[in-house]
Amino acid sequence: MEEINHYFPHLTDFQKNQFQELKALYEEWNAQINVISRKDLEQFYVHHVLHSLAIAKVLDFKPRTKLLDVGTGGGFPSIPLAILFPEVSFLSVDSIGKKIKVVNAIAESIGLTNLVAQHQRAETVEGKFDFVISRAVTRTANFLPWVKDKISKESFNDRPNGYLFLKGGDLREEMQEVRKKYTSFNIQDFFSDDFFETKKVIYMAK
Repeated sequence: MEEINHYFPHLTDFQKNQFQELKALYEEWNAQINVISRKDLEQFYVHHVLHSLAIAKVLDFKPRTKLLDVGTGGGFPSIPLAILFPEVSFLSVDSIGKKIKVVNAIAESIGLTNLVAQHQRAETVEGKFDFVISRAVTRTANFLPWVKDKISKESFNDRPNGYLFLKGGDLREEMQEVRKKYTSFNIQDFFSDDFFETKKVIYMAK
């Protein structure tokens, strides 16, 4: 929690409590359904929460923004972002139903009212969103066809509507497959922890 408070000093007491409750809840659920590796659970706030919040350093979402988190797993990056942006709407989807069960249970436990989690594939999601977010789901060229028709045309944030992906490693070959303009942000420019040395936020406009 020290890192969260350091990098996000304007949290309300309610938000701080929500973040504070997360680790114990994930430990409890992880004993039943393996959604986070044991090694990562030891570094929960850096490896999962702070990593998810790197997206907020690239774009400060305005109220009424709608986000779709594809392949959310245990609720990342959407749960930390939904805590940080209570006036932003999140739909989190995953093809594995037991993971969605965990996401819904944790959201309910911490009083997260701006996030809905559903057991479905990205291709079957209905509606339009301002941004699609994801964390290391698959290669970008495979991912984009699933969500290409999910982005709304009207933009009102400081960046045009599009995609925000959390990725790691050397992405040059992967991004060449996409043949689409993108911007890469080094997360270590935002957070100093060594864990983020090779980690990036990738932004692409629709």
